[in-house]
Amino acid sequence: MALRVYNTLTGAKEEFVPLEPGKVTMYVCGVTVYDHCHIGHARANVVFDMIYRYLRRSGLEVTYVRNYTDVDDKIINRANKEGVPFTVISERFIAEFDKDMAALGLELPTHQPKATEHIVEMIEVIERLIAKGHAYAADGDVYFCVEKFAPYLKLSKRNLEEMQAGARIEVGEKKRHPMDFALWKGSKPGEPYWESPWGAGRPGWHIECSAMSMKYLGETFDIHGGGKDLIFPHHENEIAQSEAANGKPFARYWIHNGFVNINAEKMSKSLGNFFTIKEVLEKYDAEVLRFFLLSAHYRSPIDFSDQNLKEAEAGLERIYKTLGGIDALLEGVPSAAQTPSLADTERELAEKVEQLPSRFREAMDDDFNTAQALGYVFDLVRSANKALAEGAPSGAEARKALTAARRGVSEIGTVLGIFSSSPEGFAERLKGRKSTGLTITEEEIERLIEERTAARAARDYQRSDEIRDQLLAHSIVLLDSPQGTTWNVK
Repeated sequence: MALRVYNTLTGAKEEFVPLEPGKVTMYVCGVTVYDHCHIGHARANVVFDMIYRYLRRSGLEVTYVRNYTDVDDKIINRANKEGVPFTVISERFIAEFDKDMAALGLELPTHQPKATEHIVEMIEVIERLIAKGHAYAADGDVYFCVEKFAPYLKLSKRNLEEMQAGARIEVGEKKRHPMDFALWKGSKPGEPYWESPWGAGRPGWHIECSAMSMKYLGETFDIHGGGKDLIFPHHENEIAQSEAANGKPFARYWIHNGFVNINAEKMSKSLGNFFTIKEVLEKYDAEVLRFFLLSAHYRSPIDFSDQNLKEAEAGLERIYKTLGGIDALLEGVPSAAQTPSLADTERELAEKVEQLPSRFREAMDDDFNTAQALGYVFDLVRSANKALAEGAPSGAEARKALTAARRGVSEIGTVLGIFSSSPEGFAERLKGRKSTGLTITEEEIERLIEERTAARAARDYQRSDEIRDQLLAHSIVLLDSPQGTTWNVK
């Protein structure tokens, strides 16, 4: 099965055929760096990191560009409020963005251009648009003329006449049509500016992505991505100015991730349900957040809530426990070439292991369906747990099945950016987070476990049960195994 992606431009799934065989060019709109990133930013960036990883894992050479918008009204307003140059604000939040993305396990794009470093390229595109009659200068500003670009709104499928009826020209704007958008803004007091043929000023928001994508990827490239909120006006305007300037298609496949809802309501600062990545990572492990974001199809809305994060945490913990059980068992399984017949559960596991690579690729080739792919991982985990629950599988075939199961999950984790920790390391991280606020110290827990172990050795089962209940009252759950007793937080 060839890779098929949903193209917002055509409204259908299409076979993905790169412009140049074996190579992929991809541009994803980055953040405006004026504040800390929220979980909507986390979703978009995790989604396109997953796509980047999968395309490369499929043997393609990917040039991935993700920009920083480092000059904007919001950046300027914050800088003026703090009494610092706008670059202080932009550099501060570029650094914060990079920290957040590193915590979420994102791989670095091929290029991470800043808008302010590409003013010359933006001016060149604007000059070309004016020369072709698609833009006009007006007292230091430059606007794109939407009526001169017949396919305008082909991405968002809107109607220009209907939109015009509800639009108006703001005070101070010099537009000919209410839907015309700024390519260049004349400078105002207290704002940063650059010299241009139209006077001192700064670029509009949309022109930066056209100029930077053209520089690094060419006038036509394969994939343009971002959140659904960018379809209009940002991506619509990118298409208009780019295709009007170049006379050729801009991006061939438009991929947009769905929204994040908070407790079934749209995330909004006005509703007070707005969470930054840093706030979420204070409560949950970064791998749990990434796992949660990939547990739904990227185009679907995803409901962010404590309950759903806890369920994601429990699911990821279950997978890690299974991997830990396999690791422990393999250490004790002899590697000698024994050939007893496989038990039914072991045979089932061997079949699931054999099917996993093709099932994973089938899911991912169906428009990057990570939800289905993770479903196949859980299917394998259930079979592995059944085999582990029946005792210690022995023999070369059993060892082969367990080893392949472990390797298969790890390989999928490499593509999705999860399962990269050791089971012990993940358990310790999780325990450390859950231990915060406990009413008993770790030293006291360990002392009681030692006392319980001694009581069990002396067959004093009443005292052993008393200690288990005492710890449970403090939300401590004991886990007994042949290797000893460990504990976790309920």
